[in-house]
Amino acid sequence: MEALILDAASKTAKIEIISLPFPSPNEIVVRVGAIALNPVDALYVFNPLGRTGRVIGSDFAGTVESFGADLPSLNPHIRVGQRVAGFLQGASSVNDRPGAFSQYLSVPHDLVWHVQDNMSLEKAATVSLCALTAAQCLYYRLGLPAPFSYEGSHSSNASSQRLLTVFIYSASTSVGLYAAQLIQLSSKSSGTPIRLLGAASPSHHSILTRRPYEFAALVSYRDSDWPSQVRSLANGQGADFALDCISEGSSVAQVASVLAPCGKMAVVRSREGQAWKTEGTLPSEPLYGAVWEGLGDETEYQNMILPASPRARQFAVSFYRYLSSSEIPIQPNRVRLMPGGLNRIVPDGFTLMGPGTMNQRGNDRAEEWMKPVSGEKLVYSLSAVGECDSRTEIRDIQ
Repeated sequence: MEALILDAASKTAKIEIISLPFPSPNEIVVRVGAIALNPVDALYVFNPLGRTGRVIGSDFAGTVESFGADLPSLNPHIRVGQRVAGFLQGASSVNDRPGAFSQYLSVPHDLVWHVQDNMSLEKAATVSLCALTAAQCLYYRLGLPAPFSYEGSHSSNASSQRLLTVFIYSASTSVGLYAAQLIQLSSKSSGTPIRLLGAASPSHHSILTRRPYEFAALVSYRDSDWPSQVRSLANGQGADFALDCISEGSSVAQVASVLAPCGKMAVVRSREGQAWKTEGTLPSEPLYGAVWEGLGDETEYQNMILPASPRARQFAVSFYRYLSSSEIPIQPNRVRLMPGGLNRIVPDGFTLMGPGTMNQRGNDRAEEWMKPVSGEKLVYSLSAVGECDSRTEIRDIQ
């Protein structure tokens, strides 16, 4: 099969022919129909952690091709042809992990969610990594009431009649869009009143105030005084909870400044990774944990070792079970369907993603599909790998 393979020495990835995956007893083999790009996919190709030969890439959606010997007893609901989605770690660690940017992949049977017939694989591919990131931040770390049950949730999901103020920085990112939806679902399921505030480009304010996001108020991150604006919107008391969906440069310190005295915040990038400035005093240590913890394996990542966490894995399984309900409770990101397949990810997709921080993105390409990424996910269809044309399609969430 074809797969996109890391070339660490050259800081790129190339298509190679490798062996088809063979499932372990508790795994399924998925024929990949679509993949979505995340900044981390490009980051660790341009700045390699893994060794040459690793399959790169995270988010995928496809159909079950085969399964391991134990599956009929472990999960009798899995069947060949079933549509599923999930994510793998790819080359985003020192220790070997499989990646998703290939024609076929193997994955544990309980670390995928069932894609309903009314959703395209392209849309489904945008969900797993960023939605789980948002859920981990809100429920697993900050302790907000979750709209689904998971191990340990009994202590944090009690309804509160006190109005909670939650602030999301970079609200139009993939993580921000999923976090907003999950917060609304939390409020409705628990009966806890939540006032949702956000910072985003003014061009996105209109859609962010509508369903399913329903921000109560928004500020522009371009305004130098946006933290004071947020504090004013929070009645001068500050936010009870905050989520920094960028976590780079000065953003962590700025978001921390809008917190109430006993407020808590979560970040998506670690202090150890040095993406955000650490000088100065923060009112409390931001809560961080890599989304990879949900895969249940020990991971060496960003100068630290994340031990295998059965609890984090079980949380991911519970969240995927929630996504697999008869109608998915959250809307996928808007899709920019990119031309080509695996062959165009590096020259086009990774060019748009850039090598690191948000301010490193940009290119001088003139094609329609190479315009800056904003409020959408880059998606490639692998239904016909190797066929490259000049079409592009922007699919909006309805």
